[in-house]
Amino acid sequence: MAHGNSCSDSEESEVSESEIDNYADTTYVKLKEGGSKVKYDDNAYKCPFCIGKKKQIYNFKDLLQHATGIAASNRKAKEKATHQALAKFLKTDLADRSLSLQVAVLHPPAPQRDKDEKFVWPWKGVVVNVPTELKDGRRVGESGNRLKEQLSRFNPLRVHPLWNYKGHTGNCIVEFSKDWNGFKDAMSFENYYESERLGKRDWRERKSKGFELYAWVAREDDYNGVGPIADHLRRNGDLKTVNDVTIEESRKTDKLVANLANQIEAKNRHLHELECKYNETTMSLNTMMEQREQLFVSYNEEIKKMQQLARDHSRKIIEENQNLRSELEHKRTELDERSQQLNRMANQNNIDKRKLEEEKQRNAVKNSSLALAEKEQKKADENVLKLVEEHKREKEDALKKILQLEKQLDAKQKLELEIQQLKGQLQVMKHMGGEEDSTVIQKMEELTGELNEKIEEMEAMEALNQTLVVKERKSNDELQEARKELISGLTELLTSRAGRVYIGIKRMGEIDEKPFQVACRLKFARGDAECQAAILSSKWQDELKNPDWHPFRIVTVSDNSQEVIKEDDEKLMELRSELGEDVCKAVKNALLEMNEYNPSGRYTIPELWNYKEGRKATLKEVVQYILKQWKSLKRKRGN
Repeated sequence: MAHGNSCSDSEESEVSESEIDNYADTTYVKLKEGGSKVKYDDNAYKCPFCIGKKKQIYNFKDLLQHATGIAASNRKAKEKATHQALAKFLKTDLADRSLSLQVAVLHPPAPQRDKDEKFVWPWKGVVVNVPTELKDGRRVGESGNRLKEQLSRFNPLRVHPLWNYKGHTGNCIVEFSKDWNGFKDAMSFENYYESERLGKRDWRERKSKGFELYAWVAREDDYNGVGPIADHLRRNGDLKTVNDVTIEESRKTDKLVANLANQIEAKNRHLHELECKYNETTMSLNTMMEQREQLFVSYNEEIKKMQQLARDHSRKIIEENQNLRSELEHKRTELDERSQQLNRMANQNNIDKRKLEEEKQRNAVKNSSLALAEKEQKKADENVLKLVEEHKREKEDALKKILQLEKQLDAKQKLELEIQQLKGQLQVMKHMGGEEDSTVIQKMEELTGELNEKIEEMEAMEALNQTLVVKERKSNDELQEARKELISGLTELLTSRAGRVYIGIKRMGEIDEKPFQVACRLKFARGDAECQAAILSSKWQDELKNPDWHPFRIVTVSDNSQEVIKEDDEKLMELRSELGEDVCKAVKNALLEMNEYNPSGRYTIPELWNYKEGRKATLKEVVQYILKQWKSLKRKRGN
């Protein structure tokens, strides 16, 4: 069926391949609006784009097959676009309900094939007369993917264009799946092109090939032929009859069945072995359970015997105790009577005197113990006083060294200034010349001598300064060690007692539990408040130890950068809404202390603390407070 010259001259304007879909949509709209008449009667349809063709009247199926065939062919882009629009119009707007579920392209049934006819397997189709053009000295044509899209109704796996040294040969090989569905698709492919008079016989008999594609299923003559088609078929396939494929499929099926049977037999053997092992294990377990039951019965009998013996023994002991108790009561009665007689006979004055002597002895023992305790306490107080005086003296020495170091630093800076001034004068003298050369030289010598003296003096001062720095560092280390010793040695004396202590030891970074207790009393029952407060404070103390939680931001105050707490932190906002501002403030204070004293370790640090002013206590304040406590304690003991 040739259509190459049948279209009207008014529709010969050029349309590129990329514009086919857009042009088809435009043509479809025109057909829908009635721009071209397609349906002339209930079963009479006409192609508005093939006016010069001999066959003008089609039924619905034939016209639909005609439109889809040209849309999938290798004709001009405009002709393919118009027939694509016609096919869409027929299927969408003119199709009857009875035809809506039918396939768009109907193929005539495949003729009966000779059972000895040989095909190329895996099933392959041959496409020839693919349009090519000369470009840069080589022939080029459409890609295999483009042809695969055109042949998509036949479900091809791949389309291989055939090339040689000149370029594209104009031939392609279409691959179908190896199963019977692939054979069915291949035969539908061949039947379609035969129905369009574009099969193998048409290719061989027709002298004017035109621009249409010719296609057929590859057979023995294609395989044994000469040329790129035969070469490709021999490289990628074998000749087989349908009977051969059937036999091979049957053989593979039999082999698969045999393998599956062997596997089933092996699985059955394995299952039998597992059943044997299961039975053995069950028997062994039953035996063990019987032995356990026997042991349990024997154990119960032994327990019963032992309990009976224990009851008998207890009864004997109780009877013996009752007898002894009766004898004891009798003896006690006799002793009481005898004691009454002795008491009446004893002199009341002697009894009182003896009691007084015993009381004196007890008081003497108590006084001796108190004297020893006072002596030990006095020694401890003296040791504390000595430690405090020593720390006070070391601090005063450190302060003196710091003052001396500052004076030395001022003198060093003044000396460096003088040296720089002398160097400047020397530079000025070097640049002076003329009649006063002798005077200038003499002045330079004097300045040089003075400069050397100043440099020697500065070097001596630097050496002294370095010595003082080392001593100051050592003194500072000693002060820190003294502070640590005070914290570790006076923990009991300086422990904080809810506002009654002026100087004490505070653990920096530890959350104050009082706001938690107050908030929990308002939120929970009296019996649960203390427990909930302890749980919540412990939970937030653990949050402070979490290194991933750092709710701080950097702010600049007077050209100095410092960290402040982010008020919009999610955890703090949640805590504030749940337990109130006082609890949130306690957590923020602990956060600031932790960030200042131990930001890396994230655990609490003991520190000497001035509770009255809410700050870190100095060593002087600690010493004064200890002396005051010691004197007060001494006065109490004196009284």
